Amino acid sequence: MFVYPSAIDLSTAHLRHLSRELAPRRREIGSRWRRLTPGRQALLALAHLRCGDTYAQLAAGFGIGIATVYRYVSEAIEVLAVLAPTLDEVMVTARSRAYVILDGTVLPIDRIAADRPYYSSKKRHHGMNVQVPTDPFGRLLWASPALPGATHGLTAAREHGIIDALVDADLKCWADKAYQGAAGNVRVPFKGRRLKRWQRRHNTTHAKILCVGEQAMATLKCWRLLRKLRCSTNRITAVVKAVLTLHLAAASG
Repeated sequence: MFVYPSAIDLSTAHLRHLSRELAPRRREIGSRWRRLTPGRQALLALAHLRCGDTYAQLAAGFGIGIATVYRYVSEAIEVLAVLAPTLDEVMVTARSRAYVILDGTVLPIDRIAADRPYYSSKKRHHGMNVQVPTDPFGRLLWASPALPGATHGLTAAREHGIIDALVDADLKCWADKAYQGAAGNVRVPFKGRRLKRWQRRHNTTHAKILCVGEQAMATLKCWRLLRKLRCSTNRITAVVKAVLTLHLAAASG
């Protein structure tokens, strides 16, 4: 296998943040010696999350075994996932905003046709449903745990407690037609073909607001691992939370 220099389109804030979290983790478990320093382990994990590099590629690039790569990446993801904010914490922050935008995405996964619970009829591929609230500027606030791709957006939002949290916080929310009937404070566009002129104008304005929320989806998809997840579905929630933690840490720092 050939090895060549490469680059990761991330700031050093991501690397510093993950390195700082990995060092106390090693002291906590009493790890005496590792093939890689915390900084190199952080770089390894970022290459996997951001670039989607396989374990075999990383093993060749860092000069370690594939099993070691798996342990290092899993440890980094576990450390980051624990630091992800909860929905209640996000709602406290969101109260200072005029409103939030709620949307969902289906992250593609590597599954066969027999795995029907993971098949999204809307997206026409197997995946995991993740709900993403953003602020009025399209900045990512939170990402929900992943559910099978066949789960409807409104069902997922209710199961995660997002709708109830919005009601309790008395926070206005803009969403698409999939969230019809969610709650009184969740604004959705009018449905139907024969709409009045003022309803069409409302839908146009509504669509412009929702377009801003698509920036959060683009933020998630910038992490190439999320474009095609080949790991166990049980690990996807931790991966999403790890990405969320890195994004929020870099944005605040």
